[in-house]
Amino acid sequence: MNGIALRLSLTIALAAAPTALLAQARAAADAPGKTPAGITYVQPKDWTLTSNGAVTLFASPETDLNIAVVDVGGAPAAQAAAAKAWSLYKADATRTVRLATPGTAADGWDERVSFAYDTSPGERRVVAALAMRKGAAWTVLIVDGADATMNKRAAAAEIIEHSLRPAGYAPETFAGKTAHRLTPERIQALRDFIAESARELEVPGVGIALIDQGQVVWQGGYGVRELGHPEPIDAHTKFMIASNTKGMTTLLLSVLADEGKLRWDETVTDVYPSFRLGDDNTTKAVENRHLVCACTGLPRRDFAFILADGKAPASDTFRQLSETKPTSSFGELFQYSNLMAAAAGYVGGSLAYPKLEIGAAYDKAMQTRIFDPLGMHDTTFDTAVAESGDWARPHGFDVDGRMTEMSNHFNHLIAPYRPAGGAWSSAADVARYADLELSKGVLPDGKRMVSEANLLERRKRGVPTGEDAWYGMGLFTEIVSGVPVVTHGGTLQGFHSDWWILPDSGIGAVLLTNSDSGPAMFGPFLRRLLEIAYDGKPEAAQEVATAAAQLKAREGARRARLTVPGDPAALAGLAAEYRDRELGNVITVHNRDGGKWVSAGAIEGPLATRKNADGTLSLVSIGPGAIQLDAVIGNQNGMRTLTVRDSQHEYVYTAVR
Repeated sequence: MNGIALRLSLTIALAAAPTALLAQARAAADAPGKTPAGITYVQPKDWTLTSNGAVTLFASPETDLNIAVVDVGGAPAAQAAAAKAWSLYKADATRTVRLATPGTAADGWDERVSFAYDTSPGERRVVAALAMRKGAAWTVLIVDGADATMNKRAAAAEIIEHSLRPAGYAPETFAGKTAHRLTPERIQALRDFIAESARELEVPGVGIALIDQGQVVWQGGYGVRELGHPEPIDAHTKFMIASNTKGMTTLLLSVLADEGKLRWDETVTDVYPSFRLGDDNTTKAVENRHLVCACTGLPRRDFAFILADGKAPASDTFRQLSETKPTSSFGELFQYSNLMAAAAGYVGGSLAYPKLEIGAAYDKAMQTRIFDPLGMHDTTFDTAVAESGDWARPHGFDVDGRMTEMSNHFNHLIAPYRPAGGAWSSAADVARYADLELSKGVLPDGKRMVSEANLLERRKRGVPTGEDAWYGMGLFTEIVSGVPVVTHGGTLQGFHSDWWILPDSGIGAVLLTNSDSGPAMFGPFLRRLLEIAYDGKPEAAQEVATAAAQLKAREGARRARLTVPGDPAALAGLAAEYRDRELGNVITVHNRDGGKWVSAGAIEGPLATRKNADGTLSLVSIGPGAIQLDAVIGNQNGMRTLTVRDSQHEYVYTAVR
């Protein structure tokens, strides 16, 4: 889910929106409509729509998240269009533009530019806009709401943004068309696209597999396992596949359903009596099918284990779940939960091997029911095995925007929660898994591994994740340019992967990357696959070029806000150790390599500082990698503190020495 980086939010109640609002309407279901200028939109279910001249305003059910679509009309440039839109929406808004990045001309728009505005961590707010031009007329999307609500309602925000199209525009569709076979020429075109994309995006290495009609028609790699070393990526190079483990975990549940060890519609407490969530009613409502549906209302709490020491047993999954309360109604929203997905695997393991510790039981169940039958000999949960022989090293941008190798220390944090994202695999092995999805459960030798009914149960459309997109059980299903697509991605520090199947045409693909810039090629690759299969308009190459420019701009903007190696007075005033009373986790600050370093659970690296818009100062780790510590330096009741926030949680660490 990309768009305009819709992790956007700003707490402004509906009462603070423009005055003289007219035509209020709350949607009972997703409802199409048009602005006065004829721009199409979809109003999400349960959101309220109000219209005030040029401003069409969507308000979330919580009333603290507004998304405005403003018919600006003529303007000399994108920034002027955005400024005019703000004056029409909220005349007294005075935010400073932090970053303006051009986007790809698509969906009927001739030009698109996104804007991020300065906010401070304590506000729990983000402000953003997207200016879109068709001919001489501009339309501006403003996202303006509470961070926690945006985190919950991101799928609805995606629906609004991606449904915005100029009057009279008809999207390209391949519905009803017959796909071309992946001939050697088309395979080479895809390989060339991957190689050029990797070069533009500075991805050191990519594992690749292409499937057509039940056959892996090409597998191999591009680039190197490790920058500065010649060893190439090949079809059997091991990468961490992160959340792509989820679909394999739900495949295990499908096999167990075939064996009669579980039913999708029985409650989890029937098969695993000790299962508990932080809310009794939700606990009673959760069936086996809901463990990986991202629909139970439980929020994402990744920082709870990112900031931990990584030595927890598998059972810690259930402890954390017992302390986690839902933040939305059951079945209402897409809220991704790694802890629930981990629980799914451990419940499955306990059903397969009830006498084993749940972690060992899960590992054995996956080996005997999934990896061995599929011939996935490169795939493992054993870190020592994975980090030996033919394996890719993780890479990311350093503080100065240079691609560099990083330690894999951070990624070891997933081990206690591995059913959600701990597998290592290769392009060749993931292709075997993807091919099973295409064959609906039949192995290449014709033997059925899992029933079609239980395999397809995982693809049933659950909560919406965007326009024409839904989450099932560890799988996304989408309609892209009229073509059904089943997919899932995986993200850890320096490792990013994705796979796609087009069930109607029998085509599939796998990309595994060893760089934090890897995800920028996934959307364009799917577009290129569709272009080649269905003779689509050539748009993918421009998408990659735009993504590369955006990455550079974001890294530059991040660096510009930092003081490196940090404000001397602030660093000198830090304590050596801080402890979070809620979780018991520790942040330590120490001297290393002539400067200050931090260790915070899985995160470690040198320190910088950032002055925020409200005058506060944040402590920021600046090792390579997309996931870093960002903590506000403070003082509570005379005690030095560091406060770490994600969208729905706050962790306050107090100095202990």
